[in-house]
Amino acid sequence: MTDLIKKVLPPQKWKFPVLIITGSIIGLIAFILYTSNAVSYLSDNPETCINCHIMVPQYSTWQHSSHRENATCNDCHVPHNNVFNKYYFKAKDGLRHASMFTLRMEPQVIFIHEAGKKVVHNNCIRCHSELLTDSKLNTQTKLEHHNKTDRECWECHREVPHGRVNSLSSVPYARIPTETSKTPEWLNKSKEINNK
Repeated sequence: MTDLIKKVLPPQKWKFPVLIITGSIIGLIAFILYTSNAVSYLSDNPETCINCHIMVPQYSTWQHSSHRENATCNDCHVPHNNVFNKYYFKAKDGLRHASMFTLRMEPQVIFIHEAGKKVVHNNCIRCHSELLTDSKLNTQTKLEHHNKTDRECWECHREVPHGRVNSLSSVPYARIPTETSKTPEWLNKSKEINNK
């Protein structure tokens, strides 16, 4: 065992530089995790979705919808068939969103991707299955002879729960939670002193 440790450890003259480089890498990773608020993505808190300002219209319109009382973003936009699939989907979708936002590739008008459409549709059915089997509702809507799960729910319910969100300018006066600064207070004070 000690032979293996000796093979892995750098020679004596390289220990200090390796320690500095390793510490720098760990510090950089910790800084990125802190500034990106990465831990928040493990939760189901809807405010996580506005870590990137581009999602403000979606958050604001959800905030004023009937779904707000019963469903968060993850209730609709993440699979619920098992915990592994849920976090795999969140990680895959989150990395795509983060890379697009970091590289400034986000579109002005946001549309859901095919994988997301399937998830949202399945979650609509999961939560509203009783409406699909209600005989009175089926008679009123003349859907009793059709397979209601073949169509996407938003073909009829187009504005649920986000209304007509077209772009960042569609809800200019939306009230959203204010973002807290990630800059340490001591650094803010030193910037103020230098600016005087």
